[in-house]
Amino acid sequence: MMGGHHAASGAAAWVAVASTAPHALGWYPVTPLGVVTGALLTAGAALLPDLDHHSGTIAHSLPPVTRILARITETVSGGHRRGTHSLLGLAVFVVLATALGTFTAEVPVFGSVAVGAGILSVLLMGFAFKALKIAGGPGRSWFLALVFSAFIAIYAPENNDWLPVAVGLGVGVHILGDLLTHQGVMVLWPIHIKRPRSLARFPVVNKLWRSSGCFSIPLIGAAGSWREWALMVPVTVYAIFGVTVAALTALTGWSPYA
Repeated sequence: MMGGHHAASGAAAWVAVASTAPHALGWYPVTPLGVVTGALLTAGAALLPDLDHHSGTIAHSLPPVTRILARITETVSGGHRRGTHSLLGLAVFVVLATALGTFTAEVPVFGSVAVGAGILSVLLMGFAFKALKIAGGPGRSWFLALVFSAFIAIYAPENNDWLPVAVGLGVGVHILGDLLTHQGVMVLWPIHIKRPRSLARFPVVNKLWRSSGCFSIPLIGAAGSWREWALMVPVTVYAIFGVTVAALTALTGWSPYA
């Protein structure tokens, strides 16, 4: 799946889960401002698994930091679409986010500031701006990432466990998105179950269980296909609508459902 679509799916997932408006599920309710900040961070988290590719777009988002992290991640995870695209990778990201979520500080005027979330957001915002083609050169990328991360740290949801929830949602929808492509993901990594040659002659098995050991439900085919666009255009519209409504409600108190 394309990077911009990963980011949009992450934002949409947060809106669906965290907003209490009629257009959402409200499973993890936060304030309207929390919907906005959480959507931004989850959009970035939905690109986190692609840090396993040293020459990918994400690796060049905040140089030189992301280039170094990408090479380390690629080595540790065993390559692209392996460790970071697995259930184990999802668990590791959630644990790291949980640890960072414990770092807060009391700041005059602003009160409690989510320092750990702010630090992580610098990285994730850099990913999102690069994938969405918002950032320009490295200087602008760093500036935008720092500004938005400061906003997220100051106006983070009050729920103590919001950061691992947002990161888990983002990484989870990324893995699901890539699972829907024909290449699939090695979801059980480091367990590598190669498809027996005897099953290769069965078309359905051949598509769902790749010879590389990846599993796939290829509903959208190749990344960037018309089927991916058909799925992601309404998802993107939903994310934009949800964030816009939440922002207007937070700033003015107005809501289309009032």
